[in-house]
Amino acid sequence: MYPENAPHAPAVRAVEVHHPTPIQPAGVPVAAPLLPVQPGHVPAVASVVLPDGRVVTGYAIEPTQPEPVATKLAVSRVAVNVALGGVGFLAVCGGLLLLTTFIAALTALITQLIILAAVIFGGWIAVQVFTASGHKGGTTVNIRRAVIKRNHFHG
Repeated sequence: MYPENAPHAPAVRAVEVHHPTPIQPAGVPVAAPLLPVQPGHVPAVASVVLPDGRVVTGYAIEPTQPEPVATKLAVSRVAVNVALGGVGFLAVCGGLLLLTTFIAALTALITQLIILAAVIFGGWIAVQVFTASGHKGGTTVNIRRAVIKRNHFHG
């Protein structure tokens, strides 16, 4: 129905420039009858020929001016630097406090582990000493009563 790549000749049209007559807004009293007279300043109408031959006609639009930005109160660089320095100092103090707390907790943990190891090891030694004296083994020898025969002790 619509050929995509069909060759066609660009349309040739005459370019007309229209100068519009401004219309009085509603609600404004009119003192004198309107005469078909052009006002002093009428925006120019521009026409542009597109690559395919069409002509577009319209008014030139003036760029809008942005509203002026409200002026900011000037803050001294020294005041900003002092404030940032204070924040940095507080951050360092907080970090050192946390580090000190962590080191104290780690020291307490290590101390408790050492005490626990000493108690366990001391208990093990006490068990060994008290159980060995309860029954005489072959390794306990009273040297004063011993009789030496062929490099063997006999009690």
